[in-house]
Amino acid sequence: MKKLLLSLMIVLGAVPAWAQTTASSGQANFDAERTRLDQERKTIEERFATEQAACYQKFAVQGCLDDSRRRRREATENIKRQEAAMNDIERKRRGAAALDRLEDKKANPRAQDTAAEQERSLKSQQEREQRAADHAQDRARLASEAAEKQRQFEDKQRAHAEEQAKAASRRAEAPANREAHERRLERAEQHRRDRERRNAENTKPRSAPLPAPP
Repeated sequence: MKKLLLSLMIVLGAVPAWAQTTASSGQANFDAERTRLDQERKTIEERFATEQAACYQKFAVQGCLDDSRRRRREATENIKRQEAAMNDIERKRRGAAALDRLEDKKANPRAQDTAAEQERSLKSQQEREQRAADHAQDRARLASEAAEKQRQFEDKQRAHAEEQAKAASRRAEAPANREAHERRLERAEQHRRDRERRNAENTKPRSAPLPAPP
C-alpha cells in the first residue's frame, strides 16, 4: 500500500514539472506525452481494481472503498490537467504558427508562389478580365437595342399623334369646307343660269322696223 501511495504521489507531482519544462522549451513531444498519460491512466485503473479487491478484505470496507475512489479521482484529474495543459500549449503553438504564416504572406505575398501558381493566377486574372469585357459588351449591345426599340416606339407614337391631330383638324374644318363648297356650287349654278339667259336673249329674233312717217 505504501508503494502504491508513493507511485500516486509521483504521478500527482508530474503536472508542474511537465508544465514548466514545456513552457520553457516549447518542444514537448506531444505524442510521447499522450502515450505516457494513457499508460498512467491504465496503471491507475489497474491499481484501483487491486485496491478495491483489497478493501473487501478489511473490516471498514466502505471507508477503504471511498479512499480508493478518492485517490483514483485525484490521479485521473491530474492526468486530465496535464492533457488540458498540453492541448492549450498545442493550440497556442498552432495559433502562433498560423499568425507567423499570415505575417510572412503579408510581407511577401508572392514569395512562396511557384511558377505554376503564378501562371494559374495570371490565367485566372485574364479570364476574369475577359468575362468583364464580355459582360460590358453585352450590356452595351442590350442598351443599344433598348434605345433603338425606344426610338421606334416614340416614332410610332409621334406618327400616331400626328395622324390623330390631322384627323381632328379635318373634322374641325369639315363644316366650313362644306359651307364653302356649297357656296361654290351656288355661284356656279348662278353663273350657269346667267349664261343661259344671255344666250337666250342673243338668239331671240329681232322685231320689224317701224314704218317711216308719211
